[in-house]
Amino acid sequence: MHFWRQRLTGLANLILATGFVVLIVALIGRPYKDVAAILASPFVALWLLLMVISIAIHMRIGMQVVIEDYVHGHVSKPILLILNTFFSLAVAAVSAFAILKLAFGGA
Repeated sequence: MHFWRQRLTGLANLILATGFVVLIVALIGRPYKDVAAILASPFVALWLLLMVISIAIHMRIGMQVVIEDYVHGHVSKPILLILNTFFSLAVAAVSAFAILKLAFGGA
């Protein structure tokens, strides 16, 4: 199941990150107010949220596979798996907070 979920999020990341790169290139050199207004648009905010969620899931699965394959301690493996999940959630939450703050005008 991890295999297919990681491939699916990888494909989603490719599509979403390509759009993100296009957005960043389009925003280069624009004044702060213009950039904030574009990032606050619902479509862009939703795009960024989907990208953050997909990347966080992909990151969690990838690190879980590494931990399961290369950590052999009976105590350290479950602890690292739990920390991996919390770290991925923290990255996603902080990123989502920043995107939502921009989207709702709290720049």
